[in-house]
Amino acid sequence: MTSKAVDVTPMLIGGERRLAADDGVIDAINPATGRLIGRFPAATARDVDDAVTAARSAFPDWSRAEPGERAAALHALADVIDAHAEELALLDVRDNGSPIREMRKDAGVASAQLRYFAGLILQLRGVTVPTGSGRLNYSIRQPYGVVGRIIPFNHPLMFAASKIAAPLAAGNTVIVKPSEHTSLSALRLADLVSEVLPAGVVNIVTGYGKVAGDALVAHPDVRRLAFIGAADTGRAIISRAAEVNIKNITLELGGKNPLVVFPDADLDRAVDGALRGMNFTWQGQSCGSTSRVLVHADVHDDFVARLTERVAALRSGAPDDPATDTGAIVNSLQLEKVQQYVRIGQEEGARLAVGGDRLTDGVFADGLFVRPAVFTGVDPVSRLAQEEIFGPVMATMKFHDYAEAVSIANNIRYGLTAGVFTRDLAVAHRFAADVEAGYVWVNEVSRHTPGTAFGGFKDSGLGREEDIEELESYTQIKNVHINFDN
Repeated sequence: MTSKAVDVTPMLIGGERRLAADDGVIDAINPATGRLIGRFPAATARDVDDAVTAARSAFPDWSRAEPGERAAALHALADVIDAHAEELALLDVRDNGSPIREMRKDAGVASAQLRYFAGLILQLRGVTVPTGSGRLNYSIRQPYGVVGRIIPFNHPLMFAASKIAAPLAAGNTVIVKPSEHTSLSALRLADLVSEVLPAGVVNIVTGYGKVAGDALVAHPDVRRLAFIGAADTGRAIISRAAEVNIKNITLELGGKNPLVVFPDADLDRAVDGALRGMNFTWQGQSCGSTSRVLVHADVHDDFVARLTERVAALRSGAPDDPATDTGAIVNSLQLEKVQQYVRIGQEEGARLAVGGDRLTDGVFADGLFVRPAVFTGVDPVSRLAQEEIFGPVMATMKFHDYAEAVSIANNIRYGLTAGVFTRDLAVAHRFAADVEAGYVWVNEVSRHTPGTAFGGFKDSGLGREEDIEELESYTQIKNVHINFDN
């Protein structure tokens, strides 16, 4: 199939579907088959400026709408996402390479988050401050205006839909810039948005980060930005935005997250946790993956033997097959990065216990498949233990006592998530307090509880999402002091 045989799916700007100003396009390639599945615009700075103009025009009416009207609109969007959930999930499977059962869950999370923030709208409250007679002092929360949201490739539909919920609930208008690697479900979302929201309230602009993303970050009329992605990109966004004006920026960035197994842990449960926490079911492509597994020396060998047996049993296969456990890597650059770190781990002296090989036969011939890998004997300060891979590569290492476990866990630039398996409640609470991470699981992994704040310490980000703090972050506080004693 040639690229000329596939139509270009247009962007959504000001309620209109349009191509890039210079007609530039990007090909969407199915990473499981290597086949062209779509094309979409490579937006220019002019396109981004048009989107900002449209969002600014829509802002007054949207921000002044009754809270109940905005809540009803978010519920209506959740309804249409639910109605099209299978279609949206399949789009992500083809575009992203992750298994269908995971992408179905993503569609459910997307609509649930829209409903959650719709229900929180009336909690956007100010305070009244006691003053003397004849005076009144109070605060109100007001939206910023135009919000820019730049989202990554690993959960395309889930992030495109769920991450507009809080800014819209707060009365902002939004420009979504999806990853240039996975834009198809966001563009289908544009159709659904157009059914339920006024023109310009949500705009979806596709394109390269260095062009469209940069234009959004640097636009003077975008005072509120949120980004999910790599730590280095997050720092670049802060620097670039500061060249223009003062923006409020929140960042959910990378992770190299520890999972600590103490000797009293239920090993079967801990092995299951390590398997799920690594998110092998979307090829380890998750910032929250517990990719460093720290195991007490007394149980290390038994634990690793059980873990490698479980990892070896994971079924790689076509992402649209419900029986598939692990699908394709999102693109060739990411596959190359994964393979590079497999080589680095071996060069550093770690032992590759299982996996790490590329699959090239049969159904895998034209796709980007690599078997999930587990390394043992990893040096805690090695590159394999310190650098985020964003792929299905797990590093395991030994520790001998509590102090060493916490030292290894914290001796890293990141601090997004952490997990611990132990039957000792005192150890669990102590570790939860001592570990430098924004979200900690005890005898559990990966679960995001609705209404709890998700975000990182250190280079893993700024701000929190998925709770009322996220909603409030899309407002500015204004204090009002009235003297009515004439």
